[in-house]
Amino acid sequence: MDDRHGHDHEHHHEHARGRGARWRHRAGHLLRPHSHDTADKVDRALESSARGLRALWTSLAILGATAVAQAAVVVASGSVALLGDTVHNAADALTALPLGLAFLLGRRAATRRFTYGYGRAEDLAGIAIVLTIAASAAFAAWTATDRLLHPRDIGQLPAVAAAAVVGFIGNEWVARYRIRVGRDIGSAALVADGLHARTDGFTSLAVLVSAAGAALGWRLADPLVGLAITAAILLVLRDAAREVFRRVMDAVDPALTDAAERALRAVPGVRDVGELRLRWIGHRLRAEVAVVVGGELSVREAHRVAVDAEHALLHAVPRLTAALIHADPAPTDRSPDPHAPLAHHAA
Repeated sequence: MDDRHGHDHEHHHEHARGRGARWRHRAGHLLRPHSHDTADKVDRALESSARGLRALWTSLAILGATAVAQAAVVVASGSVALLGDTVHNAADALTALPLGLAFLLGRRAATRRFTYGYGRAEDLAGIAIVLTIAASAAFAAWTATDRLLHPRDIGQLPAVAAAAVVGFIGNEWVARYRIRVGRDIGSAALVADGLHARTDGFTSLAVLVSAAGAALGWRLADPLVGLAITAAILLVLRDAAREVFRRVMDAVDPALTDAAERALRAVPGVRDVGELRLRWIGHRLRAEVAVVVGGELSVREAHRVAVDAEHALLHAVPRLTAALIHADPAPTDRSPDPHAPLAHHAA
């Protein structure tokens, strides 16, 4: 028995059995209101994408202005530490482009070819972000190594220090904004981009060390700080790559799986939970579930249990937008395995 989302909300009255159940159901909607109507789900998906786009364009403007200001100081001072920070800030700003494109694609409706829609474009954008971080790390390492082998003095030290502070403030603001919005809408790519910006802020502060060392006459301070910035970028690369890899491999937080299973077992009529799968498609979750129901139930009764199970999941699992519920009859001594005809297809 399969049950797809988009059922009419009349099931609210069908599955709220008894006065106590009705009051619990209404209280649940007051605390966590939602709708099962397909149009409302699409509206929520569009709103989450719109929030992601606003975060991207705002942070692009902030980081772009920061990078331009730092680049002017790099030209005047010749600091490779500040150059590495500037390049990293510019790369971080440009990562908004593939991610913004992914959010726009994710808003398109599913087609007969792309039956799950275009949410996976966010995963591709996440890979692009990881590659951009890797490229910026390579460039920072190259410039710092070259200056280490061929040291020279840097000028305009007050301007270098001021540019470092500006870089930290801009990056930390963008990091907080991106991470908050990314977690709110469930976008791993946007969170990874926020973590990227946060480390950029700390690398900007490292440029202050470079300026201080240069002021004291230590010519190697600038390239050594440049190498330290490279190491910090590599740490961000590791965290971002791990986050994106998990999303590409359909990994979910085990706590979400536990919450879904608890919610399903609490549904009246559900005797057991068989297969339970959750997957991210962009920044939205989908579920595929097999629940065990009484074999004596009619088709209509089993369908009602499946609807109740979907409803419970929508309340229990954040950012879940669709669930496919399959109802299996409970096995008995007299009834054969309902899946026996499929056994020869098992791998």
